[in-house]
Amino acid sequence: MDALGLDEVWWLVSPGNPLKPRDDMADLRARLKSAEKQARRARIVPTAIELELDTRYTVDTLTKLTRRYPKRQFLWLMGADNLAQFHLWKGWRTIARTLPIAVIARPGYNADALASPAMAWLRRYSVSAVGIRKRGQWSAPALVFLRFDPDHRSATAIRRANAEWARDLLGHSQGTGQGASPRERLTFRRIEDWEEA
Repeated sequence: MDALGLDEVWWLVSPGNPLKPRDDMADLRARLKSAEKQARRARIVPTAIELELDTRYTVDTLTKLTRRYPKRQFLWLMGADNLAQFHLWKGWRTIARTLPIAVIARPGYNADALASPAMAWLRRYSVSAVGIRKRGQWSAPALVFLRFDPDHRSATAIRRANAEWARDLLGHSQGTGQGASPRERLTFRRIEDWEEA
């Protein structure tokens, strides 16, 4: 966050990724709770706001977010693994024209990301991290590629090592309140509030 001069990060915990099979995704409540746990003590706000916005695709989510919060300056953060397949996303060029993009290098994905069709188009809009901090001096499209000390852990491998992680996180006994859906910090609603609406 400091490298980009961000006040906070909104972590969009998606109700469903159109590029992934539904069976591969854990319960949204568990994923939101996991994100909250990981974001503790950080200026990161995990949110399932896409449920409220009723959006499935990032391009639609960003359109609605920028309309809903017109005084906010947004920047899209994604890992190099997503840049490698960004050209498959619905409206990816519209996303790039809507918000500047910061790509975080990830071990094992950087070469594919840098050789991707999306990067071929975005390369001409590359700016430095220092340049992206000077928000009044650029407009989208803008792309910054960030490199930090690599974290070689794989979220997929961590989840596979504990197949019951979602159940464990939500709590075994639903009656104790331990398994209650978290109230998300952006809209202050619970997942059940959206599901019942």
